[in-house]
Amino acid sequence: MITLETDRLILRDYTESDFDAYYKLKTDDKTMYYMQDIKLDLEDDARAEFEGVLADMEKLDREFYFLHMELKDTHEQVGSVGYTVTGTTPVGKLVHLGYFTYPKFWGNGYMSEAVQKVLEFAFTQDNVYRVTTGCLAENIGSERVMQKSGLIKEAEHIDYEWHDDRMKTRLEYRLLRHEWESMHK
Repeated sequence: MITLETDRLILRDYTESDFDAYYKLKTDDKTMYYMQDIKLDLEDDARAEFEGVLADMEKLDREFYFLHMELKDTHEQVGSVGYTVTGTTPVGKLVHLGYFTYPKFWGNGYMSEAVQKVLEFAFTQDNVYRVTTGCLAENIGSERVMQKSGLIKEAEHIDYEWHDDRMKTRLEYRLLRHEWESMHK
């Protein structure tokens, strides 16, 4: 079971008792505005997905490393942060980073703090070689998290994604293990 701590946060694997918090987070319209592809609407769908998350944690070739994110002092849920393994190579895992938080926590630096801890875990304990992530260009807060966490902009795809009734530009970021190591010498 993964448990990581920052100055203000606890990041940990989900447990069976977290279902209600998971369901609430994944169905929150404002939280999931930029994550429509993984937003849930029905409790049955959320239950099935959650059971899949719990089952995946038991596998030797675990694919999902998304962690429950809570305040250290009150244990209030802040959001979720982590990555999905998209491939494995002789030099390490290739992963896609993701994160989302309730709007009331935006702008407080929690997500940057959490992402930096997850990157540390990925590169030092989980044999991750390459991290990729991205956001819509209008999601300035998400891009700022990537920048503050040391990720490097790799691409800007103009009119790339249909969202909220129009085409929008998507930004892509990456970080390689040796790039992360050079930042933390």
